[in-house]
Amino acid sequence: MIPYKDDNPTSVFPFITISIIVANVLVFLYEVMAPSGMEKLAYSYGAIPHYILNFEKVQPIHPVLSIFSAMFMHGGVFHIAGNMLYLWIFGNNIEDKLGHLRFIFFYFFCGIVAAYANAIAGPHSLIPMIGASGAISGILGAYLLLFPRAMVHTLIFLGFFVTVVKIPALIVIGFWAVIQLVNGLLSTGFAAEGGVAWFAHIGGFLVGILTIKLWLPRRA
Repeated sequence: MIPYKDDNPTSVFPFITISIIVANVLVFLYEVMAPSGMEKLAYSYGAIPHYILNFEKVQPIHPVLSIFSAMFMHGGVFHIAGNMLYLWIFGNNIEDKLGHLRFIFFYFFCGIVAAYANAIAGPHSLIPMIGASGAISGILGAYLLLFPRAMVHTLIFLGFFVTVVKIPALIVIGFWAVIQLVNGLLSTGFAAEGGVAWFAHIGGFLVGILTIKLWLPRRA
């Protein structure tokens, strides 16, 4: 099940959402072309749980700053493509609701919480977390709460056949959230081995759904 657009028009041009997507793509291209290689960059600028919890400065930048740099780094084409697709579908509506400036702070707030959720799940891990998925998970949580009935155009794979159906955001994002929770529980005890940062997704999603109404601008 792959969503690719929603029927949820906006009233403002989402230039912050687009800017974040462009920034992620540019950083990924730099990773691909960097002589040092993507793995070394990940260990240098990724959010490493042990370091961000203990403020141990081993990387070229301060551990706190690595949380922000990690949000713009990705491990492969499918990694960045999936993240940017979800940000494009759901981010513009949250930017429309919050306004450009609030959206920036909300995005990074969710990313910070996601990074620490991942770190708490594996406090001794030296495996770097990279990717925008923690922040985007917060966007999904916010969208689920604000637009549960918005229809999402989704590709459904039935064996060799592919069909397009419109599904409420409540089901699309709800299904995604269940997958994150199940995989997070199954991965307990294996955080130090790397892989998908399930608890970053869970943490970002929860903080998004729980705090989005606090971020909404007051209406006269």
